[in-house]
Amino acid sequence: MSIETLIYVVTGVLVVGLPVLYVWNSRRSSDRAANVLAKSLEAGLDQPVSLHPVIDPYSCIGSGSCTKACPEKGILQLIDGKAALVNPARCIGHGQCQAACPVDAITLVFGTEKRGVDIPHIKGNFETNVPGVFIAGELGGMGLIRNAVEQGKQAVESITKQVANDKAGEMYDLLIVGAGPAGISASLQAKKDGLKFVTVDQEDLGGTIFTYPRQKLVMTEPMDLPLHGKVKIREIQKEPLLELFTTIVERNDLDIRSGEKVNAIEKLEKHYKVTTTRGEYEARKVLLAIGRRGTPRKIGCPGEKCEKVAYRLLEPEKYHHKQILVVGGGDSAVEASVALSGQPGNKVYLSYRGDKIFRIKEGNRERLERASDEGKVIMLLNSNVTEILPDKVKLDQSGTEVTIQNDQVFVLIGGELPTEFLKSVGIMFERKFGEA
Repeated sequence: MSIETLIYVVTGVLVVGLPVLYVWNSRRSSDRAANVLAKSLEAGLDQPVSLHPVIDPYSCIGSGSCTKACPEKGILQLIDGKAALVNPARCIGHGQCQAACPVDAITLVFGTEKRGVDIPHIKGNFETNVPGVFIAGELGGMGLIRNAVEQGKQAVESITKQVANDKAGEMYDLLIVGAGPAGISASLQAKKDGLKFVTVDQEDLGGTIFTYPRQKLVMTEPMDLPLHGKVKIREIQKEPLLELFTTIVERNDLDIRSGEKVNAIEKLEKHYKVTTTRGEYEARKVLLAIGRRGTPRKIGCPGEKCEKVAYRLLEPEKYHHKQILVVGGGDSAVEASVALSGQPGNKVYLSYRGDKIFRIKEGNRERLERASDEGKVIMLLNSNVTEILPDKVKLDQSGTEVTIQNDQVFVLIGGELPTEFLKSVGIMFERKFGEA
């Protein structure tokens, strides 16, 4: 065979073979993505919990730009040449997919047709329908740490413009409620802008992050904090993230007062009076940088107020050689059950009212199944706690009364939005069903 003939053969193989190989790989990727979506639907993980993308299939050209831009791998994939949200429950609203789409085929929305999400009325400058009261972060539907940080900063920038020519004696320019990522960022920006401000939080520095179990992996994105600069982190655990925030707060001498809950916000003539568990403040503007969890949801059974009942788990290693009941069917309950089951001498029960725990992350599902198979976590499905006694707990499981010996109960069934508190301030809500 001559060199020219060999070249023609090789060229022919490449011309024909490469497209065939490309189509074959694309078909395999599409089938895998469709399988992931089918499993998500079967497991009931088809409802996003926060801001999420909706793809217009008629506009999508299947470039894959959105799938590459999404920091959370495996959330957006291509099915039959079109982008699809194959892991809806794991989407946490980065929004980078929308920016990356070359044909504007992606819209970011709150809620779905099946599940509405209550979102407070917020203007473009983060001011609510109540003049002088602003909202930033998770309460406004933005759960990602980077987004919360950016919103806290931008909200204070808007507030600074409003108060620039209206200084008023000893009164605070701004009172910030919440010391999570949005509240810390807002405090830094307020310091940078020279505002007279104070920040209060009913718990401790870190907000919702503080309530996570020890060593929980916090997925985040690089963020830009005022007075500090860029923080180039993509994956970090709870403890180092809290340590970072604490260092930044101390270095910038921010006035953040922990353990101080806001009970009331009263509108006066030109400013607000904010009443907390420790006193009263007068401020011209108020920024609410609180989470959506609000007050922990209760079971509502006799004995729930006894001392052995807790609504969060911070340090699993403090509990050992105990009979423990965890109530709930979400990621928090599963993570707590698995963590507690790994401590010496514990016997852990997990009570859930449904017949199957399905709205959880895949990693948590695998860990729970492994712990259950090994007998470390005893599943009590189709069960409801009916009474909590000093040394035992009674449950109704499919109509049968079950009594178990018990030393500790963790009720991890979510929280109730601080809706009533916000409505008392005058803030209006709207329920969004897949709307921007």
